[in-house]
Amino acid sequence: MGMGAPSGGGGGGGSRRRRGGHRGGAISEINVTPLVDVMLVLLIIFMVAAPMMTVGVPVDLPETQAKALNSETQPITISVKNSGEVFLQETPIPPEEIAAKLEAIATTGYNERIFVRGDSTAPYGVIADVMARIQGAGFKNIGLVTQEKKDQ
Repeated sequence: MGMGAPSGGGGGGGSRRRRGGHRGGAISEINVTPLVDVMLVLLIIFMVAAPMMTVGVPVDLPETQAKALNSETQPITISVKNSGEVFLQETPIPPEEIAAKLEAIATTGYNERIFVRGDSTAPYGVIADVMARIQGAGFKNIGLVTQEKKDQ
């Protein structure tokens, strides 16, 4: 008693069926390769564009020798333009309301990091007033933002 080949035509293919069990017609499988390609391209675009969208108030920062700080969380940013206007993130704000607004949006309480971005031609008194109001509200982590000086 030997083992024989199954009877049914051997290598033919008269009765082959497609994966879905249908004969003929469209294959209803989704090709995810183009979707993955598009998603990776979008990921790269957003990774490059995200750091450029941190603060939208155009300020001409002064240059210093200080190096950039490593930060794992996004700080609250207050900007002072050369005209003396004050912005909380990207929203104009009167200097009298700085303390109340900061207390409302601070997620870690008085340990919240606050960066002051002052234009290099902004009045010194306005920047000093903004920093005094922040400190008077009880915040301790206040920093001035500058640009790194380029070696000439």
